Amino acid sequence: MRAGALLSLWLMGLACQPGNGSPAPGFPPEPDHGFVEPGEEAPGGATSVADTGPDAFSQPAGNLSLARRSEFLVGEAFFEADWFPAPSARTDRDGLGPLFHAVSCLACHPRGGRGAPPGPGAPALSLLVRLSLPGTKPWGAPVPEPTYGDQLQPLAVASVAPEGRVEVRTTEQPGTFEDGEAYALQVPELVLSGLAYGPLHPETRLSPRVAQPMFGLGLLAAVPEETVRAWEDPDDADGDGISGRANRVWSARQGQTVLGRFGWKANQPDLEHQNAGALAGDLGITSPLSPAEPCTLSQAECHAAPSGGVPELDARKLAALTFYTHLIGVPARQAVDRPEVLKGKDVFHRAGCARCHRPRLETGPLEGYPELSGQTLWPYTDLLLHDLGEALADGREDFLASGREWRTPPLWGLGRTQQVSGHTRLLHDGRARSVMEAILWHGGEAEGSRERVRRLSQEDRRALLAFLASL
Repeated sequence: MRAGALLSLWLMGLACQPGNGSPAPGFPPEPDHGFVEPGEEAPGGATSVADTGPDAFSQPAGNLSLARRSEFLVGEAFFEADWFPAPSARTDRDGLGPLFHAVSCLACHPRGGRGAPPGPGAPALSLLVRLSLPGTKPWGAPVPEPTYGDQLQPLAVASVAPEGRVEVRTTEQPGTFEDGEAYALQVPELVLSGLAYGPLHPETRLSPRVAQPMFGLGLLAAVPEETVRAWEDPDDADGDGISGRANRVWSARQGQTVLGRFGWKANQPDLEHQNAGALAGDLGITSPLSPAEPCTLSQAECHAAPSGGVPELDARKLAALTFYTHLIGVPARQAVDRPEVLKGKDVFHRAGCARCHRPRLETGPLEGYPELSGQTLWPYTDLLLHDLGEALADGREDFLASGREWRTPPLWGLGRTQQVSGHTRLLHDGRARSVMEAILWHGGEAEGSRERVRRLSQEDRRALLAFLASL
């Protein structure tokens, strides 16, 4: 399941423009930031957890009481459990499919971490492919591909044909830093095969997406809307080259458009919608917010397949899952006072990186979640959309988000990616094999930034990476 909250990515949106201690063009000089600020070591405030090992992204919030942990554990059970096709002896776990991408939320978010693109010949477990046609539905949602819907489903129950297979082929794109050190970027090509229901519409737009880490999402839900809206600068009125803007998306619960916060393009209003959409899209599990099976008019066998109930996940279970995804704690930082880390932090600020990846936020009240209210956070995001250029564009609009825009992902927990997820693949499609590769892919608002990173000395590059690895 893709619940959503790098980088693509957690560095998706990184407008990083470091330059050997000098301010980035268009930015006023920055004060010195090479020191530890109060609270940095606990980026989730009181929700922070001491576990920084392989299970660091799946711990209950540090301030969650024992009385409320039982609800957390119920939601965790739904997140981790395998689902089965209906009818099944496990009536509390049947209803998988008829078309689906995975059998559990955990399959896409191993240990609550980020997904990765598939290796050669391997199934695309934690990478899905969004499908759409040009234009929008009422309220701005993308138009689904008429035969296959809004997501390609590589798996199906026994009586239904899977929609198709996904393969990612890559080529190397060489480059060099100004000091002569070589690097290579991995350029992905998406290949679909075995399409069981006929060809795709000729105007179909494809957007591969990897699953994002699960921790700290409730804290982002608790950031006041007025805080996010105050950072918008769609016309770049201040002339700094950064023109972030908020997405506005449809809330089925409220029956109106609201601020988008979650998903690669901030296309989900809250975690309840994010969870319900992922259950339906990835597992074929219906719920009160997503009551329809994802079968199109061309898929008669899909419509005829047995159901696990109406809905298959009732309101009580969806509430438990939503509670769980709100209250996963944020891992504490390590080595915050190391000299190289502090030097890298200063480079990060002097470069203007913090103008998109805002270090410090405050949460407001969030009904039903006192643990998340009134916290000081260090997530490194502004929750806004930014243009990252043609190289990272998917060409797919999503409500107000253009085909070149992506939400600034939080950077917290970045240094734990390898230990938790077993890889360091970043960006929305996992093309970047390292943090530096993710930076070098940036264009659009960050094109100048990318070039300034290329001009950094090796010492400053190491310091910047040491700081990002400490988050």
